[in-house]
Amino acid sequence: MAKPVKTYACAACGAVFPKWAGRCEACGEWNTLEEQVAPKALPGGIKNAGLRAGAKIEFVGLEGISPPPPRVPTTIAEFDRVLGGGLVPASVVLVGGDPGIGKSTLLLQASAALGRAGQEVIYISGEESIDQIRMRALRLGLSNAPLHLAAATQLGDILASLPQFPMASLVVIDSIQTMWTDSVDSAPGSVTQVRASAFELIRAAKTQGFALLLVGHVTKEGALAGPRVLEHMVDVVLHFEGDRGHQFRILRGMKNRFGATDEIGVFEMTGGGLSQVANPSALFLAERRGNVAGSAVLAGLEGTRPVLVEIQCLLSPNPGGSPRRSVIGWDSGRLSMLLAVLETRCGLKLAMNDVYLNVAGGLRVNEPAADLAVAAALISAASDVPTDPEMVFFGEIGLSGEVRQVAQTELRLKEGAKLGFSRAAGPKRVAGGAAKLNVPKSLSLIEIGHLTDLVGIIATGQKPGIKKKGAE
Repeated sequence: MAKPVKTYACAACGAVFPKWAGRCEACGEWNTLEEQVAPKALPGGIKNAGLRAGAKIEFVGLEGISPPPPRVPTTIAEFDRVLGGGLVPASVVLVGGDPGIGKSTLLLQASAALGRAGQEVIYISGEESIDQIRMRALRLGLSNAPLHLAAATQLGDILASLPQFPMASLVVIDSIQTMWTDSVDSAPGSVTQVRASAFELIRAAKTQGFALLLVGHVTKEGALAGPRVLEHMVDVVLHFEGDRGHQFRILRGMKNRFGATDEIGVFEMTGGGLSQVANPSALFLAERRGNVAGSAVLAGLEGTRPVLVEIQCLLSPNPGGSPRRSVIGWDSGRLSMLLAVLETRCGLKLAMNDVYLNVAGGLRVNEPAADLAVAAALISAASDVPTDPEMVFFGEIGLSGEVRQVAQTELRLKEGAKLGFSRAAGPKRVAGGAAKLNVPKSLSLIEIGHLTDLVGIIATGQKPGIKKKGAE
């Protein structure tokens, strides 16, 4: 009889090693290697291994036309936006986020909305009892929603119970880290248990045709806990962002096989649960004060949604020691690049200052178009001159100080005009290289070709290259 082969898997990243070590060589975590037994391969192939001969696979061409997958709207518009229009039957969605950020609250609200719309919904919790879920539903005003509730962690019991509901359209598992199966000899939450439990649940969803929502824990660094293969197994990965002390919550799509991966949904945490924010730009700028140095408004874009947010910058003199660079909501490496460009190309002296940069409202900005707004906030803070309170900024900055083109300029301008801004500073268009730009009639566009032009606009009040209002 073949002797089983012992291997060791990292509980943090899922990497497998032939022997135990105190530190995982793949992710650098300490004391995360767990023993697992893998059966040794038998010589002789399929016949000696006792496996049945497989059937031939049918191959087809690419010329077939399949209809788009049907959607089941949850009636929560912000949630449906990130999903790509709603839940797809037989799809698997993984929702991650910090503890207490609102994952269970959002999924309970979505489940109740689907139940009230006539869909059959199953909600299985491995972390809370039935009474705890009922208390939350009572607080959210959802106690009369038709749901099938259960508190279970044994995977075999769950899979045996799901066929009782052949018409179920949604199954929620809160959370995947609490599930365990007898076929795996390890503790719940380990890499092996999470991988095996997720595989069986995904197979059940694909077979029975219901949409599966999985809640996933995160590590202290903010990444999804468990094996990395879990994110590859599911169809959609969503991540809840935001500070628990702040009222805004951002639901961001990280992976989506049925829609865009850069969409966001904006929610506000209230005493009655998560409420949708239809116009996030207005709320992000609601507490903005004008005539303050170090502040600039970014005309950003999150997926197909234009969003206006305030970029705040504070410079503090630090004559001795290493200056500090503190960034919230943006890339710290890109801030270092912008500081170097402003010093080298524009002559600003920023090396002996502590720099604090913040994206107000708790939003995480990832697009390069934020470069110009950050540069405007830095120049304003360095010169102690407020930026124009009626102006929005957008544009990417290169190492030579040039301002480069960004996508969806018209959407950014329309959002700025809708919020009452009368001027916008953006990159200079290449002559003959682009179609004409439709500028809103109430807004003037200032084209900036180099950072030195931006310094002149903010520090001296010059306004080069002002284009006339309206369509061009």
